[in-house]
Amino acid sequence: MTGPKAPIALSCGEPAGIGPEIAALAWMELRQDCPFVWIGDPRHLPAGVPITEISDPSQAASVVAKSMPVLPLSFAGNAEKGVADPRNAAGVIRAIETAVDLVQDGKASAVCTAPIHKKALIDGAGFAFPGHTEFLAHLAGGSQVVMMLASPQLRVVPATIHIALSEVPKKLTPDLLRNVTAITAEGLKTQFSIPSPRIAIAGLNPHAGEGGAMGQEELDWITDLIRTLRGEGLDVTGPHPADTLFHAAARKSYDAAICMYHDQALIPIKTLDFDRGVNVTLGLPFIRTSPDHGTAFDIAGTGKASPFSLIEALLLARSMAAGS
Repeated sequence: MTGPKAPIALSCGEPAGIGPEIAALAWMELRQDCPFVWIGDPRHLPAGVPITEISDPSQAASVVAKSMPVLPLSFAGNAEKGVADPRNAAGVIRAIETAVDLVQDGKASAVCTAPIHKKALIDGAGFAFPGHTEFLAHLAGGSQVVMMLASPQLRVVPATIHIALSEVPKKLTPDLLRNVTAITAEGLKTQFSIPSPRIAIAGLNPHAGEGGAMGQEELDWITDLIRTLRGEGLDVTGPHPADTLFHAAARKSYDAAICMYHDQALIPIKTLDFDRGVNVTLGLPFIRTSPDHGTAFDIAGTGKASPFSLIEALLLARSMAAGS
């Protein structure tokens, strides 16, 4: 079983968060047309969810309509909702590694990851990566990757991510922006099936610097880099003032927007489509999606968690694997 017919490998994420319960809700919604295999400790799933433990993803198709296929891993700890247990850190990491192994072996069509709790992984297993994305890049052999947030209304890529705003002008270099743009363009072609992707690049400063009155980076190098990228055949425009880049008419002019820092990218997509945003990692040699939210310890186990973002992440993974 290979390609889009293979199930999606869904790693469990942090057991004390909402990951297990939204996985069960997603199975109930998608079991007829988007099969996935949940990788984790069955003890951590909500009580009463019908499951079938399997040993190979190829077995999922025969059971998914009536029960949730589970590739079982044994974790050291239980899962008290809202309280991360560092003893489970090794199991969480192993679930991610297993998902990657499956997709690299052709036994899964894509990887979808439930949210992790980085402090628990650090405390319990000495996790040495800033997050999921960097760990996945490591497992893929050191691939250079970028983070895209995607929804039916908008795709955005932050060139810099989890750093202080004061650090952005130092980290944002011509080489970084060039690489982010190139990886985004290639990802749109190969994973989103857009043959000639249109990419809009936001300015760093208000009004894209307004001719130097509000900042020099656009004049010093951003405009020249965009001109060079166009000369190399990429359909890129900018630098655009970020405050006019995300209204409905503007969004029709591009397939993805590259933003200069975290909030410049995430505020518009979360405002437009909070429940349906999906985290996509571009640059990996396999498809990876994830819901665009965290472990939500405050509502874990209360029945308030929404599965919508995970459902969208699974559906997008299926679409990408099918090449559509």
